[in-house]
Order: sequence, then C-alpha cells, then structure tokens
Amino acid sequence: MKERTLTATVEAAGLLRPHAEQVYAGELAALARHDDGMRPPSWRLSPRAVVTYLLGGELADGTVITPKYVGPRRLMEVAVATLATDRALLLLGVPGTAKTWVSEHLAAAVSGDSTLLVQGTSGTAEEAIRYGWNYARLLAEGPSRAALVPSPVMTAMAEGRVARVEELTRIPSDVQDALITILSEKALPVPELRTEVQAVRGFSVIATANDRDRGVNDLSSALRRRFNTVVLPLPASEDEEVDIVTRRVGQLGLTLELPEVPSAAEEIRRVVTVFRELRAGVTADQRTRLKSPTGTLSPAEAISVVTSGIALAAHFGDGVLRAADIAAGITGAIVKDPVSDAGVWTEYLEAVARERPGWADFYRACREVAP
Repeated sequence: MKERTLTATVEAAGLLRPHAEQVYAGELAALARHDDGMRPPSWRLSPRAVVTYLLGGELADGTVITPKYVGPRRLMEVAVATLATDRALLLLGVPGTAKTWVSEHLAAAVSGDSTLLVQGTSGTAEEAIRYGWNYARLLAEGPSRAALVPSPVMTAMAEGRVARVEELTRIPSDVQDALITILSEKALPVPELRTEVQAVRGFSVIATANDRDRGVNDLSSALRRRFNTVVLPLPASEDEEVDIVTRRVGQLGLTLELPEVPSAAEEIRRVVTVFRELRAGVTADQRTRLKSPTGTLSPAEAISVVTSGIALAAHFGDGVLRAADIAAGITGAIVKDPVSDAGVWTEYLEAVARERPGWADFYRACREVAP
C-alpha cells in the first residue's frame, strides 16, 4: 500500500519517469526495517536485502517485494557482492537485457540515489567523468573550490555512493581511460588546486555496455581489468519473457495513465513468440528454419510494441487489445532495414503465421501494414 501511495503521489506531480528510489520507496523502507544483515559502509541495505529487492520476496510482516529483475539469482548475487568489494561492476549484454534497469535499481538499493549518472555517447567529454569549471567564476577568481563543478563520479566518491556510467563503449577511448585512476587509486587528482578527492568507503561504479557495440570504442585491457563483468542474458524461456513483458507493460500503463484493457495476455504471448522465433532462427517446434532480422528483438522492444498497442486499443479501438493494434508496432520493430528485414518478415508471415492455428487475425493485420 505504501508503494502504491507513493507511486500515485509521484504521478500526480507529473513525473513521466520517476526514479527507482521514488517509485519503490515503500519497499526500500520496509526492507530497511526488517534488515538485520551486515551492511557494508554507507550502504542502505545489506547485500542479501538488496538481492531480495531485485528479485522479489515476502517480508516477515507480509510486505510483498515486487521483482525488478527476472532471471538467474546467482547473477544478481555476483553483481551485489562485487559492489561490496573495491571492484567496479560492468553489466554486459545485448540491447534490451535490462542492464540500465538493473543498474538503476542496484544504485537505488545500495545508495538510495540512482541519479549520479554519466550517459555515454560519442560526444561525452572527460569533464563528465572527472570535473569541469564554472568559467565565469574561473575567469573572475581563478581556480578555486567554488569554481569547480564536480562530475557525478566525483560526487559519488566524496559521498560514498554508487555512480552509474551508461553505454561505456560509446564513450571515446581516451575519455574512458579517465576512469582508470579513479578505479585503481580510488582518488581523483585535481592538479589545478594541488589537491585530490579521495573516495569514501561505499563508493563504487556500475557501468553498462552493449556487446553489439564491440569495435566502436573497445575498453582498454587496463580498464577492463578494473571491472568485474556480469553478462545479462536474454530470458531463458518463453514464460519468463512473457512475465517480464507483462510486468513492465503494467508498470508503464500506470505511469502513463493508459486505460486498462480487459486482457493483453494473448497478444503479449504472441509478440514474445514472434520475437523469440526470429531471434533463434527457428520456430518453437524446431520444424521451420527462419532467417533472423538485423535487430535484436529484445524484451524492451516487445514492451514498446505492446504498450503502443494498448494506447491504440484504448484511444482508437474498443478497449480490447487485438492483433490489429500490435501489427504496425511489431512490423516496425522487426523491419529496421527495409531492404533485408522486409523479406525476413514477409517470409515469417507466409511460412509461419499464415499456417499457425489461431493466428489468422494476426496474419491479416500484419500483411495489411507490411512494407
């Protein structure tokens, strides 16, 4: 109840994408009250409680902790244990495997703050990782503490919190290497002031990287050695992936205030089935070989397809999610390259969807919008 009350408060404030520590403040507080485990310095919860927050469970007083990640428990235990040491954590995987989601929730559970974030792009400068300057004050007063603008990483070091670096391999290699001294020496020199910022116990870094980006800006061996790497896989089973998509679609529907639809289960399973078969290059019964499209067709894209379909059904349909509501979305998710992917999708529709019992409506709807 506390979580739902807080969620309603956040949504009433007009926040489109509340932070994890805002949405799940009730769960985090309940875990802290019942947490009798050893907490590393500066941690809000013990490592065991952090894993419970991520994977879900029920507390002694009946409080239900909702799962944030659906997958192997051991992966989350390794990730949390890494943060309890002096090693940084690298979450690696294909797009849509919940790397950013896990990173945010880890930071929220450990530090109570997931906002110390560096978003990696090809234009990310070294100042985003180290520090910058207020140039008006710098020109007026010269180098001083007051003129220094700390990066999220510097702030995390000074306060003993978790800093997040998203899409690390998108950052230019020379900028990536600004992390080497921080991760090895646990200090950030500020030569202009003849001083340094030393990391307070509890400081750590969680970085994410897309393994499809290999060759963009590969990590140097020196930097890679300073991370423990946890590879987040795609969901192992269809039921697991359906569960992930269903949960996230429900959460997004509340945040976006989409009208409830009577049932989206059938169409969610259909989208997941299509994505899994095209990813694997074979149908679920192993009878038909398929070509795979250029995209990853991850759970994140399935969530987007279903959420868009619910919006169509609610605002332009009869309020029931049907094949026609997801047809355009699933076509757009699959056909990223109009030359190669269009043929892959057409072949799937003709060889699989057309012949599959109960899929006639899906076949017709997709053919109507096929490129």
